[in-house]
Amino acid sequence: MYKINTGGFIDKQKTDGDALPGGGIRTKNTLTPGGRISILSTAQNRIHRGSNGMVNPGLEGVVAAQTAVCFIDGQQGRMLYRGHDIHDLAAHSSFEETAYLLWHGDLPGSDRLAELNEQLLAGRTLPAAVLDLLRVLPRRTAPMDVLRSAVSFLSAYDPDAANHTHEANLRKAVRLTAQFASVTAAWQRISSGGDPIAPNPSLGHAANFLYMLNGTTPDPEHAKAFDVALILHADHELNASTFAARVTAATLSDMHSAVTSAVGTLKGPLHGGANKDVMDMLNEIGEISLAADYVREKLAAREKIPGFGHRVYKTEDPRATHLRRLSEELGSKAGDPKWYEMSRVIEQTMMELKGIACNVDFYSGSVYASMGIPAGLFTPVFACSRITGWTAHLLEQYADNRIIRPVGEYTGPTEARYIPMENRPA
Repeated sequence: MYKINTGGFIDKQKTDGDALPGGGIRTKNTLTPGGRISILSTAQNRIHRGSNGMVNPGLEGVVAAQTAVCFIDGQQGRMLYRGHDIHDLAAHSSFEETAYLLWHGDLPGSDRLAELNEQLLAGRTLPAAVLDLLRVLPRRTAPMDVLRSAVSFLSAYDPDAANHTHEANLRKAVRLTAQFASVTAAWQRISSGGDPIAPNPSLGHAANFLYMLNGTTPDPEHAKAFDVALILHADHELNASTFAARVTAATLSDMHSAVTSAVGTLKGPLHGGANKDVMDMLNEIGEISLAADYVREKLAAREKIPGFGHRVYKTEDPRATHLRRLSEELGSKAGDPKWYEMSRVIEQTMMELKGIACNVDFYSGSVYASMGIPAGLFTPVFACSRITGWTAHLLEQYADNRIIRPVGEYTGPTEARYIPMENRPA
């Protein structure tokens, strides 16, 4: 039989076919090369917690789907989009090329890329009704709540709303990518008392977002840095929001519904809000000279330092490598390297005391702040990138679908009896 240890991995002992606690029979579990469970589905194949400790909280270590979109090697700190190393893409690609790669599986030729750019340009202009919706929302509304509502609203105006073919869903993916940036920038303008700025047809996706946000043509170095940040955040395998999107799509619900699920999941502070928490921490510390003691005091009080640790990576997050460099470059360009230098002290102190590497969120906040992006937009900006990964996974889910329905281990009573109202405590 196979026995699952407390880390969620399988120790091979004998053969399949042995009785499990609860009376089920284990039959032909499929194992990955790392020894993790890849299929646990039918009633006969259910795994219950009993003496073997066979529950994986948070589905940690459980392989829930096969995907060709993104590969992560947490031990080596590697991340690939469709086989392309993230370091190679960050150095040489553009966000538009990377989006095409995620959706189609290969890099575009010049004609395909030009066609995609035209489609993105057309998609950036929001329906008037969507702008009217943004204008009537209370200005205190959280940007992620605005984005979630806008995605649902946009479905009513999508020309392919009732068309769920692969080709139609590809068109929706492109439109949603364009619209996410426009909605985020428009809401920042409207909530600050200004008017939305129409996209500039001569600018690429990253530069257009900064233009629509600030109303001026962005510094080329800022546009390039933001383009790289978008590439780095575009996908990350079965993270919580991507999994939520795939669960919704697996019911054969439409793409806008699945993306709405993803936006709501990304809003959670355990998923999408850590980069804002990092900037809040840097502002709280205030001075570089106070950073090391701040970390020591927080750790002594058993409090977490935002931007450190990851469920998958056991070494440096490869995305953090590029964001660290961008934080340094943008800080130096602005003549104010304070955030970068403070971050380096925190990073070095954490490595010295805990041996924990920083993750993608740690330097992304200071990168965005250096471009003038408000902290309240950090999570929506994350979504403006991740929409490409979400939709790539949705295309994959629709193409080979099976409803996602895990089992739960029941822990409640089994012999409860109905008690008439007159016999219950008041």
